[in-house]
Amino acid sequence: MATSTPTRPHSLGKLMAAGLIGSSIEWYDFFIYGTAAALVFGPLFFPYASPLIGTLLAFSTFWAGFIARPIGGLVFGHIGDRVGRKPALVTCLAITGSATFLIGVLPTAATIGAAAPILLVTLRFLQGIAVGGQWGGVTLLLTESARARNRGLAGSFCQMGVPIGVILGNVAFLVASESMSSAAFTAWGWRVPFLLSALLFPVLAFIQLRFEDTPAFKELQEKRAAATTEKKEASPLLTVIRTHWRPILLGSGLLFACNSIFYVSISGLLDYGTRVLHLERDGLLLFGLISSAINVGVILLSGHFSDRIGRRPLIVAGAVLLVLWAFPFFWLVDTASLAMILVAVTIGGFGSSLVYGPLAAYLSELFSPEVRYSGASMAYQLASILVSGGTPFLMTALLAATGTSASVSGFLALMALCTLGAALLLPETIGAKARPAAVKAKSV
Repeated sequence: MATSTPTRPHSLGKLMAAGLIGSSIEWYDFFIYGTAAALVFGPLFFPYASPLIGTLLAFSTFWAGFIARPIGGLVFGHIGDRVGRKPALVTCLAITGSATFLIGVLPTAATIGAAAPILLVTLRFLQGIAVGGQWGGVTLLLTESARARNRGLAGSFCQMGVPIGVILGNVAFLVASESMSSAAFTAWGWRVPFLLSALLFPVLAFIQLRFEDTPAFKELQEKRAAATTEKKEASPLLTVIRTHWRPILLGSGLLFACNSIFYVSISGLLDYGTRVLHLERDGLLLFGLISSAINVGVILLSGHFSDRIGRRPLIVAGAVLLVLWAFPFFWLVDTASLAMILVAVTIGGFGSSLVYGPLAAYLSELFSPEVRYSGASMAYQLASILVSGGTPFLMTALLAATGTSASVSGFLALMALCTLGAALLLPETIGAKARPAAVKAKSV
């Protein structure tokens, strides 16, 4: 029986580039919705609500994408473990690009009434399902194709897609808003960033035509073909829930800190800064762009160093920093100084990126190959429904209920403590410890 052989370096380099581009555009598609929800979706799709209620309703549709992400993780996790990593990923990319483009041509409530927000939520839900399956596909294509000593670095090319997606989204909205009047931007200019999602389709075709599935999945297929037993193979989804429930829950907890401060920074803060602090929209978008550019480098370095010193030390360091920074973050934001807000968001992003960089490799290494897509996707996407999607809504509601940003700081500190606890309870997975960690996970 053939053994799993890593992809050749030159082919891996092309795969990492394709994975980075595909992941970046996919997250761009997902994140521009949050920017539009903070800026224009309230009056366009909920015109009869007050500004506060309209914002809450817009953010609730933003949340719908995160509610859908675990469904996508379950569906495409099963496909990825049974049919292949690549077919699952290509399907997810196609769904995301199509749904995002359709949002760009969707009539508003002024044209079709109540059907507009219903269609908006439906398309957002489809976005969420696709993104829920996409992350596991990109992650496993990269990490399973790399040598063991480079998995953290390879996985970081998937993770870098998040801040790059934010950069692309912010640039698209900045260019659109600066090149036209406010009235034109509200009327039709906001649609341009959504229509640009069509750029995802050439990347999709390149991945489909130029790359094979991962060596680990091919080996898994050979083992299945060579099996002599007539016993029907259990569903990967049911198997991972039954045998890996502990790493799923703790793996999800690893994301609480970085997800909460990330969505506060890119979406909640955009609404808070413009509506409460009366700051310029473009300044906040620009600082989000600067912070995200720094995060790209931190994610790359943290993924690289996780191959040298381990996944957990970097995650623990990032979580501790975010616990300590939760209250200073809003002390600086509440000065209403753009310079202080940049400091707040940059340091918060640094801590978040320390956690996020090693997670692609770490989550994949916590699960055995036959359930890896399902397990890693469930852990990642469970955090989306528990924390990510609700954070802008919760931030707005906490500020309205308490009248102080200290309540949001308390929430951020709690999320960081959850990540710290999860990292301390999970085993290290690099080197010789990788296989025992997977065995331990199956026995709980």
